[in-house]
Amino acid sequence: MQWLQSLRQRLPQHKYAIDAAVLGDHAQLPWSNLGYWQAGQQNYAAACCALADHLGHSVNLNSKDKLLDLGCGQGASLLHWQQHYQVQYLAGVELQSACVANIQQYLPELNAIYQASFLRLTELQFSQRFDVVLCLDAAYHSPVPLLLEQIRSVLNSNARIGFHHLVLSERWKNLGALQRRKYQFLLKSADVNLKDLMTVSALSACLDHFEFKNIQIEDLSESVFSGFADYVQKTLNSKPADDSVQGSRLDHFKIRMTAKLCRKLYQEGIVRYVQVTAQSKN
Repeated sequence: MQWLQSLRQRLPQHKYAIDAAVLGDHAQLPWSNLGYWQAGQQNYAAACCALADHLGHSVNLNSKDKLLDLGCGQGASLLHWQQHYQVQYLAGVELQSACVANIQQYLPELNAIYQASFLRLTELQFSQRFDVVLCLDAAYHSPVPLLLEQIRSVLNSNARIGFHHLVLSERWKNLGALQRRKYQFLLKSADVNLKDLMTVSALSACLDHFEFKNIQIEDLSESVFSGFADYVQKTLNSKPADDSVQGSRLDHFKIRMTAKLCRKLYQEGIVRYVQVTAQSKN
């Protein structure tokens, strides 16, 4: 577990910050997710775009929608929704001030951007409610009930939602106390609270409790966990970080450890990566 302890001590400027250039995305508004990796895919930005499209297509995102993007990171998803879906009204919520400043500089035509936690949506002064709320590869840092409570407060009637989270497989029930403690530590290193994770059936029941219908929970573990780990193994691990740039070394370290965690979670199959989509009942 020493590599996980080292990871927590050597994180970059913000615990969610990532230097996408290290992974191959040099855009002014870069991506910062694990990506959806299909056979033969070896381009980070394309894989990130594929994860966004997989979510966008699943909620039937279209140009007439008023869209709220939660945890929009460095802005690539906002630009993507704008260019490829031509959404009618687009707003973002992002916790990192550096990311918000970057978005304001390079995406001035955005309808609105809020520097805030998406767990405090009820405190924000939105000018309207939304037809679609998406959270791309970020919701698993939060408990589902609190997330859904906040999302419900900003939805139009019959609105659609989509987000990614982690779930516990049925094998979790057979683990002993020591093994469960190991997973608690592993997930804490990635700022995920084990107590916040549910089984698929419990997650579905939670969505129903918050009055969502047409619930779909899709396991993307192979395409996300395994795909990201393979990409880092084949590209980043074969290229040593530039010793002249301290920040680069730290970012390399963080990314390698994230990939190692993804590999472990995928291979052991106890914690799974899922895409969740649903529609409000009213």
